[in-house]
Amino acid sequence: MSDVLELADVTLVRSGNRLLDQITWSVSDGDRWVILGPNGAGKTTLLQIAAAQMHPTSGYAEVLGELLGAVDVFELRPRIGLTSAALAERIPRDESVLDVVRTAAYAVVGRWREAYDDIDDDRASWLLERMGIAHLSGRTFGTLSEGERKRTQLARALMADPELLLLDEPTAGLDLGGRETLVATMGEIAADPASPATVLVTHHVEEIPTGFTHALLLTGGRVVAAGPIGDTLTDDNLSACFGIALRVTHDDGRWGARAVTDGVTIGSRSSADVVSSE
Repeated sequence: MSDVLELADVTLVRSGNRLLDQITWSVSDGDRWVILGPNGAGKTTLLQIAAAQMHPTSGYAEVLGELLGAVDVFELRPRIGLTSAALAERIPRDESVLDVVRTAAYAVVGRWREAYDDIDDDRASWLLERMGIAHLSGRTFGTLSEGERKRTQLARALMADPELLLLDEPTAGLDLGGRETLVATMGEIAADPASPATVLVTHHVEEIPTGFTHALLLTGGRVVAAGPIGDTLTDDNLSACFGIALRVTHDDGRWGARAVTDGVTIGSRSSADVVSSE
């Protein structure tokens, strides 16, 4: 499989702060990666480089075969599907849901003078149907619930049939039902062989959809561990990443984690507790 994303010794410094420190990482076609880490770990910053929204201070960053710093990013960005809180803030609140999705064909936010063909309308409508929100196509973005906005953004990210799909905390702000519904949808996308290489940023292992193949753990702008998800999401690695003793679980294709104190997993009963109570 060819690499759609390749970073080597990527460092990013802003206002004297080292936000990323010598990141080496590659994503191949067909991969589904999750990036995990605490607040301030550099997850969103790393995704912005992958999205060709930022350039590294030093190091090598190649996205879809194009070297950042030597490519017109305005030609590169339409090949990348992106959801993020920053992008959502730029979407006009009076824009129709259909237009929010369609404008991704030109990698723009907000209708201007661009024209759309029937094929654009058909794809946008199909994606809204796939996300279960076709009935909202005529509604304005500002009138949607948070869950409906997240689904609209996901449809938008897929509009241009991207070669790389980047999802920055797509379930943030959702209630339990909304989160689980969106996680299931992302699992369906991950399971589709026709879907692009995907990178998901989250704080919570519970939000990793089924079908994700790799994990990168980040803290303090540096990689703690990276590789196949089953080898990477271990008690030791996740504990080192978040700075607290954690126990990882994997059940029915979904991941979980709980804090551990003195050998007892917080929020659950140990086998010794069960024996002593019987």
